[in-house]
Amino acid sequence: MSDESRPSPTRQAPDTRANTPTAVVIPAAGRGVRLGPGAPKALRALGGTPMLIHAVRAMAASRGVSLVVVVAPPDGADEVKSLLDAHALPERTDFLVVPGGSTRQESVRLGLDALPPEYGIVLVHDAARPLVPVDTVDAVIDAVREGAPAVVPAVPLADTVKQVEPAGTPGEPEPVVATPERARLRAVQTPQGFDRATLVRAHGTVTDDVTDDASMVEQLGLEVVVVPGHEEAFKVTRPLDLVLAEAVLARRRLNDGF
Repeated sequence: MSDESRPSPTRQAPDTRANTPTAVVIPAAGRGVRLGPGAPKALRALGGTPMLIHAVRAMAASRGVSLVVVVAPPDGADEVKSLLDAHALPERTDFLVVPGGSTRQESVRLGLDALPPEYGIVLVHDAARPLVPVDTVDAVIDAVREGAPAVVPAVPLADTVKQVEPAGTPGEPEPVVATPERARLRAVQTPQGFDRATLVRAHGTVTDDVTDDASMVEQLGLEVVVVPGHEEAFKVTRPLDLVLAEAVLARRRLNDGF
């Protein structure tokens, strides 16, 4: 392991990125309190293997990815390095571990800072999405190489969504203020892909607390495009998600033998 005004959406010329190396930043410094007490979420076992290792393998499974940067808890970089060393990972991919910050946004920025200059495409992936298929990773990379400044995988919503006026006290009834058209809505997943310069600019410009990196690029007035996601790229946040992930992994092992 190797240590103003909002302009109209634009797309960059695709030919400049056709052969650009791709790196992945995996922020894994969070505690994952919704999964309950115990190890940080990224280090919880899934099929006997930490979720982080599953997420790293999922990114490294793409031949388009040549470097994976794991952003560890600020005091846990050595532990994460040892964890990666203890598990079989693709030899064609380089791996790097760096200490993270107090927020996800800061951790992604620290991961960006650690990238060698030759990596012009960057994916950002949640460690808590351990089962994303390689086809999804490849689709995101391809869309960035074709010229999109930012790309997100996403799936259509199965449920009707209501916009509400939040209650002042948890548990109180909340009045509905609108029902968005479901056909125009998508549930966004990761990895999200970016032209590196665009993502660096976003992290240097946007100071709002955001839930994903693509929304930072949106605030720059640049185009974000959606490619098809996958139902198995769900985020493991609650105990029930972990049960579902175990079932998906068991089915994969039965059907695919891995």
